[in-house]
Amino acid sequence: MRSIAFREALREAMSEEMRRDDKVLLMGEEVAEYNGAYKVSQGMLAEFGPKRIIDTPISELGFTAVAVGAAQNGLRPIVEFMTWNFAVLPLDQILNTASKMLAMSGGQIGCPIVMRGPNGSAGQLGAQHSTAFESYLANIPGIKVVSPSNGYDAKGLLKQAIRYEEDPIMFLESEVMYGDKSDVPDEEYYIPLGLADVKNAGTDVTIVSYNKMMKVALGAAAELEKEGISAEVIDLRTIRPLDWMTVLTSVKKTNRLVIIEEQWPFASVSSELSYRIQKEGFDYLDAPIRRITSADAPMHYAPNLTALAIPDIARSVSLVKEVLRQYK
Repeated sequence: MRSIAFREALREAMSEEMRRDDKVLLMGEEVAEYNGAYKVSQGMLAEFGPKRIIDTPISELGFTAVAVGAAQNGLRPIVEFMTWNFAVLPLDQILNTASKMLAMSGGQIGCPIVMRGPNGSAGQLGAQHSTAFESYLANIPGIKVVSPSNGYDAKGLLKQAIRYEEDPIMFLESEVMYGDKSDVPDEEYYIPLGLADVKNAGTDVTIVSYNKMMKVALGAAAELEKEGISAEVIDLRTIRPLDWMTVLTSVKKTNRLVIIEEQWPFASVSSELSYRIQKEGFDYLDAPIRRITSADAPMHYAPNLTALAIPDIARSVSLVKEVLRQYK
């Protein structure tokens, strides 16, 4: 077991799969000569060469279209976006081509492609660089959406996506997690998509989150534990397919559910999860499902307003206590 940074876990996943299969390639802005905007692809150009680690022009629609065409012709491209905020430019390729081609071709033409990069807010980046895209992308049939919270999960999920998945995979990371350390085993491993993970066992309330908001969820659980409140914390890991059954199993035990996410509240991941749990687990709930999301507004640049807009540990703890106190 080794302790490595999130970016290193991603790099290992890509490199291991590229050594195994010469049809795998990486393309994006600054992934080659500059070693990646966040140094995720550091050293990969030297190992794999410019035909497989490809610097692209600053034209997301153009290079995504090239990658989608390559995937439909037998290659397995990995596309790195400098931020998912820039991926609204090639949304036509994601929505109208990659996600629909298998259905439109009667199952004859697939699109085994992985699109990855940082997602959501990362501090003072302003409104145009701070959107969380899980619910946007998960609303598209035909693609899968992965949003890991740590390097161990990220490596296993990314290797699974590159090697075994034949559908387009949207892999959402976070700039503020690239330096986070995780224990990663020396032996090869894969994590199937669509399986949530219980990160902390508990009995009084279920807290569900994903991506960097897992830090808030686990931090809230630690604070609640000091007051004798036992919180079960679940990391969704994959947004589509959504493993709501693991959440339901937990709710059957705790009878309460709180969801923490970085999405805007309207039509969010928590909206879909809440619907599933109340539909299938209504009789197990002793309190209404509650959630804490980002503010229903564009993200401001000012750090005090950014802090107010994003869920934090204090407000999450307060919400859990409210659920426990009001609905005994």
